[in-house]
Amino acid sequence: MSHSLDAYLILSALLFCVGMFGFLARRNAIAMLMSIELMLNAVNLTIVAFGAFVPALTVHASAIALMVISVAAGEATVGLAIVIAIFRNRRTPLVDEYDRMRE
Repeated sequence: MSHSLDAYLILSALLFCVGMFGFLARRNAIAMLMSIELMLNAVNLTIVAFGAFVPALTVHASAIALMVISVAAGEATVGLAIVIAIFRNRRTPLVDEYDRMRE
């Protein structure tokens, strides 16, 4: 089996599309956060693949991938904290119910 950049990019595009579909189709806040994490992992796969196949990007791709991982961890922490705080007040993880907080 040949290792080509195209295979990694196709896999990354598929992961990103699955994450985007999950984000747009689900109304559960936790499922939406998981879909965002899947999209960020697809971006990370693309960055690492380009770093492996383009010698000039080897060091920079690793640094960028680590930065994306740290941003994803922060997003998951803050997002989950907000979802838990809203769940304690409203008793529902559904995003459609959050607009009633103005009342």
